[in-house]
Amino acid sequence: MRTFDGFDDIKSAVGKEIGASEWVEITQHRIDQFADATCDEQWIHVDQDRARQELPGGKTIAHGLLSLSLAPMFIRSVIGLKGLRNTLNYGADRIRYLSPVPAGSRIRGRTTIAQAEDVPPDGLRVNYHMMIEIEGAQRPACVAELIALHYR
Repeated sequence: MRTFDGFDDIKSAVGKEIGASEWVEITQHRIDQFADATCDEQWIHVDQDRARQELPGGKTIAHGLLSLSLAPMFIRSVIGLKGLRNTLNYGADRIRYLSPVPAGSRIRGRTTIAQAEDVPPDGLRVNYHMMIEIEGAQRPACVAELIALHYR
């Protein structure tokens, strides 16, 4: 984990990769819980028998939004910011799902600080470029730009 001393320190890291999180397993149980929480129970996510017969690789695949929903955890695991009072999710831009994540896969987030700009009162808006990688795969599962408002 890289710890930043303050907003100026984080602004000096614009354009730099901060690091990659630990791997997280995407189990069928996690996929099922996400399906229940979001009411997205499409068979490609939850019907293991049908997936064995009809999907390449014979496994269900995680929801793209499940992978993306882990991004804040990935960021927090590689970045610390001293003197932070709170952080608000400001949104996301340029989200692309490039590869399916089969049940049982492991993913991680690789974080780069893409942009940082002061925001009154006493805040900093940071755009984080996130690449969600699948262990052993050539293409990432997802790439996105996540935007956070940090306040001290």
